[in-house]
Amino acid sequence: MNSELIINSAPGEVNIALLENKQLVELNKDKKDQSFAVGDIYLGRVKKLIPSLNAAFVDVGHEKDAFLHYLDLGPQVNSLVKLIKLSTTAGKTPDPMMVNFENEKDINKGGKINQVLTVNQWVMVQIAKEPISSKGPRITSEISLAGRFVVLIPFSDHISVSQKIKSADERMRLKRLVQSIKPKNFGLIVRTVADGKKTAELDKDVQDLVSKWKAAFEQLKTAKPPQKILGELNRTSTILRDLLSPNFNSIHVNDPVMYDEIQNYLSSISSEQADIVKLYKGKQPIFEHFGIEKQIKAAFGKTVTMSTGSYLVIEHTEAMHVIDVNSGGRARIADATQESNALQTNMEAASEIARQLRLRDMGGIIVVDFIDMSNPANKKALYDHMKKEMSRDRARHTILPPSKFGLIQITRERVRPETNITTVEKCPACDGTGEIKASILLVDEIENNLRYFVQEQNEKELTIQVHPYLEAYLNKGLFFNTMVNKWKKKFKAKLKVLPNQTYHFMEYHFFNKSEEEIKI
Repeated sequence: MNSELIINSAPGEVNIALLENKQLVELNKDKKDQSFAVGDIYLGRVKKLIPSLNAAFVDVGHEKDAFLHYLDLGPQVNSLVKLIKLSTTAGKTPDPMMVNFENEKDINKGGKINQVLTVNQWVMVQIAKEPISSKGPRITSEISLAGRFVVLIPFSDHISVSQKIKSADERMRLKRLVQSIKPKNFGLIVRTVADGKKTAELDKDVQDLVSKWKAAFEQLKTAKPPQKILGELNRTSTILRDLLSPNFNSIHVNDPVMYDEIQNYLSSISSEQADIVKLYKGKQPIFEHFGIEKQIKAAFGKTVTMSTGSYLVIEHTEAMHVIDVNSGGRARIADATQESNALQTNMEAASEIARQLRLRDMGGIIVVDFIDMSNPANKKALYDHMKKEMSRDRARHTILPPSKFGLIQITRERVRPETNITTVEKCPACDGTGEIKASILLVDEIENNLRYFVQEQNEKELTIQVHPYLEAYLNKGLFFNTMVNKWKKKFKAKLKVLPNQTYHFMEYHFFNKSEEEIKI
């Protein structure tokens, strides 16, 4: 399977599209002003204890206090609290590697929140879920630092290896290997991508994470809550760290600065793949050039149509997501039974549903109403196919076998708001107002604006982006008789008219020679 990453850097955010065999499977938006991201570590202050929920609300700087449940404290929270007290007490500077640090006893799994925390207490926490809707962040005090090959866990001596590494010999080799490089008072989780890696690569990863921990420790000495102690990598670097594999054959990015950053980052984590990064210099928007814009329009929205004519209807409620599978007008197989047609439709729908969950980053409870089948063997085949298609999903999930009503229930980890893109477009005639201006005057309006920019603003090199239909009209005819060339001759200016599929029919924008939009 060939994987590609297409990165569209815009002024306010970075849009990251993951393609597998040219099909869009993940879409991430990394807002540059986003304050809270999964993995960020904060020094917070306990604002309120809620014994009835066995939880606390902690101020980490968000408008809504973060939620910390007793089960998210981690068994070694008392050791963490002890370290914070020592670090913030004048004259005491404990060793960040905790060589001579004695861990406190693990807390009781069935204990109460007020036995561990008190109001106004300082506590180091990590973002487990970003703020969603009207809720504040979900946090944990069981700190972990994720690297390319391993995850470092302070106050632990435990070593575990990813269950996705199937070879028992390889799992044992990795366990012995990391045992020799593990710092004292730190635990390690070996990630799936460590399969087959050598000691030097794993040791470098561990040392990088230890350096991060030391940096957080230095911050802690002078920090006052609420304050960020350690920021996670940005979404682009996180995706590269978690997804990069030998299957990746190209990463396209449209921003020279980000191109250099990604190339440097790849050189540090996987030098042999640094040359797969390519700087996109085309005239078309990068998402349009790679066909992503069209895939986004087709994949989002309430109804998702599949290649054979069957379709999904996706509904969202407060409690869950509901997906209905419909055969629609799909072509039936000649001489096939209703059962076999239902199975084929359901199999195709299962593949698309697995893609949709990743693409929209849907979390919580998902209930899928497949087309009814009576044969138990077909139900099992559908269930096995659903599990196989979901196996590439990085989010933790559970899939239950079909119920007697033909429903398959899925729970999927939700750590950030769902990706929601509006696929409907403004009415090309009224621009959403219900009233229209005379379309026959559109070309005259563009010409008047062109005259103003050239003669009044002294812009001698312009690009106009318009709807493809309008672009075809302006560029039609013999070379010297096109509308564009008439304008060039009339205003003595360099002029290009380019199509943009994302514009509605009467939309147009002017750009100067630096490709910056000129506001009308």
